[in-house]
Amino acid sequence: MNDLILVVNAGSSSIKFKLYRAAGADPALVLGGAMSGIGTAPALTVKDGSGALVENRSFASDEVPDASAAQHHVADWLIHHVGDQRVAAVGHRVVHGGPAYAEPVRVDDTVLRRLESFIPLAPLHQLGNLDPIRVLHQRRPDLPQVACFDTAFHRGHPELADRFALPRALHDEGVRRYGFHGLSYEYVAGRLREVAPETAGGRVVIAHLGSGASCCALQDGRSQDSTMSFTALDGLPMGTRCGALDPGVVLHLIEHKGMTPAEVGHMLYHESGLLGLSGLSNDVRTLLASDRPEAAMAIDVFCRRVAQAVASLAVTLGGLDAVVFTAGIGENAPEIRRRTIAALGWAGLSLDHAVNAAGAARIDGPESRAQVWVVPTDEELMIARHTMRLLGRAAPDATA
Repeated sequence: MNDLILVVNAGSSSIKFKLYRAAGADPALVLGGAMSGIGTAPALTVKDGSGALVENRSFASDEVPDASAAQHHVADWLIHHVGDQRVAAVGHRVVHGGPAYAEPVRVDDTVLRRLESFIPLAPLHQLGNLDPIRVLHQRRPDLPQVACFDTAFHRGHPELADRFALPRALHDEGVRRYGFHGLSYEYVAGRLREVAPETAGGRVVIAHLGSGASCCALQDGRSQDSTMSFTALDGLPMGTRCGALDPGVVLHLIEHKGMTPAEVGHMLYHESGLLGLSGLSNDVRTLLASDRPEAAMAIDVFCRRVAQAVASLAVTLGGLDAVVFTAGIGENAPEIRRRTIAALGWAGLSLDHAVNAAGAARIDGPESRAQVWVVPTDEELMIARHTMRLLGRAAPDATA
């Protein structure tokens, strides 16, 4: 009987999960699903490894009022449908590993307490990431659980990339540039080694563009710098997050507008970004389809900031051999890719517009001075690989 690896990627309004068979060097997908709309319009959708629908069930809002209830529903569904097959371990996406964790770790009470101390560094994510660990520990205290961190991939940064221009004592206390989306960058870097090994060894900027968005500079597949820093609020404007902001704005809002720190935090995390710019939506699809000038402005700001981030990270790398788009927007919005690369035309970058519109893997034009790729990400597979390796169930090079 083959062991199964469960991967959980939990947030405040949804829980994504995938089940892998730990057979051979690399995990094989058995099924994947999500409980979405927690507390409002809960729905559980599950598909098998081939993409066929297995479950599509809606719940009343009071049946799944919060993330904890959602976790119990998901666990009950898995127990019922997995049957006699044994779940050997659970791998979790945890956004912030702080200064303590530079690689995945098996969770115990000590680790959990330390991860809880990082909640203020990622308030939008960390609490939701840790809740399933607690629930599963209560239900199955014998079940190994592994935390995989979005910050870990960046922990090899040169110190120059980690520093804020603040008193050194704050850096020593952990106030530093961590970087996020590391599981996605790690996966995409590995895929690029498979599809374009010579390019992967060069100077590459990956643009992870989704509801959360950032860019990362890689040299020979290793992170050198990232647009996100101390929290997942920095860098590019996102769906509802502001991105890079003059800290004087925060002081102004508190000192002169009378806002509390909690009110400012809510605005910066939940009411800003594309939603704040447009006053319409945080969804790029909605904004691209709109004829309102505010929607057009939001898209223009987003693409310009992505292009500026690519140019800035090219300075870190001393040049640019390739740009890679990934995540929901990066993979599925050719217009965003077109506008971003057009803004980098001064640097000699260009697209083949036909292959870009068709969703091809390599989309640069024949005269482009750097390659442009679209590489789908798979954070859950990366977590499954780390979990297998940590438990000694995979070959050391399984993630290569």
